[in-house]
Amino acid sequence: MTDSDAAAAADPLDDGDAPELPADLDAVREALVDWYEADHREFPWRRTEDPYEILVSEVMSQQTQLDRVVPAWEDFVEKWPTTAALADADRGDVVAFWSDHSLGYNNRAKYLHEAAGQVEDDYDGAFPETPEELQELMGVGPYTANAVASFAFNNGDAVVDTNVKRVLHRAFAVPDDDAAFARVASHVMPDGESRVWNNAIMELGGVACGTTPRCDEAGCPWRGWCHAYETGDFTAPDVPEQPSFEGSRRQFRGRVVRVLGEYDELALDDLGPRVRVDYAPDGEHGREWLRGLIDDLADDGLVAVEERSGQTVARLR
Repeated sequence: MTDSDAAAAADPLDDGDAPELPADLDAVREALVDWYEADHREFPWRRTEDPYEILVSEVMSQQTQLDRVVPAWEDFVEKWPTTAALADADRGDVVAFWSDHSLGYNNRAKYLHEAAGQVEDDYDGAFPETPEELQELMGVGPYTANAVASFAFNNGDAVVDTNVKRVLHRAFAVPDDDAAFARVASHVMPDGESRVWNNAIMELGGVACGTTPRCDEAGCPWRGWCHAYETGDFTAPDVPEQPSFEGSRRQFRGRVVRVLGEYDELALDDLGPRVRVDYAPDGEHGREWLRGLIDDLADDGLVAVEERSGQTVARLR
């Protein structure tokens, strides 16, 4: 029995957790790791074990498409290459970078800036290495903490994201239940290999076992064991799609910042038509809507707002 099998035996699977789980788990594990190591997508954060760079990638990837994350990540770590550099940066500059790169949810930029300060002040510049310790950092929840522990320190638990759930549901008939997914993911992951395993199983879900499966085209290594491949039933948990960036609130916040960057200051009715063509002062996307964007940006430290001669005037800080 391997160490991971022994650990799983201490917290056994419930009846019905994985009706189609093969008995020979070592063969299942080896097949997936060999498939991943032979060929996988080359994201730049997969070429580093720097916990800071990995944390930046994880925070940026939250509800943001990876094709936008790659150039943003490269620019970010070039501009602020260490936690010390980021901690010393002006928070408004960090939030402005976030907005300029259409990453959305500017609170994530503020949390990342705060986390960098914690690493410098509370940990003398050395990242904590366990999922539990990493959760002490601002804005770092269980999933992100586990991902950083796995990919930076090879010291994490099984990652369970939407891709992993889809894979486990199809391959081993795991029911659509978060606790069951967590138990099975932990049971299947080989002990002491969280870095390669979590990368590999997420890659499987992203490349071969997506919403539309590409079993044969992608050479899925689990075809010989997969319940869905055998039965032709490729249904999967109902996972909400990533919200569209086009037309979103965060898109228009970015436009406000870019427009104000071209002018010293603008009154709302001068700013509005430059932000969206259908701006109408008293309409659905009028002064009240625009003022909400401006107030959000003011709270983030990006925009200053003044009331002058009966008009609301905005400018970049």
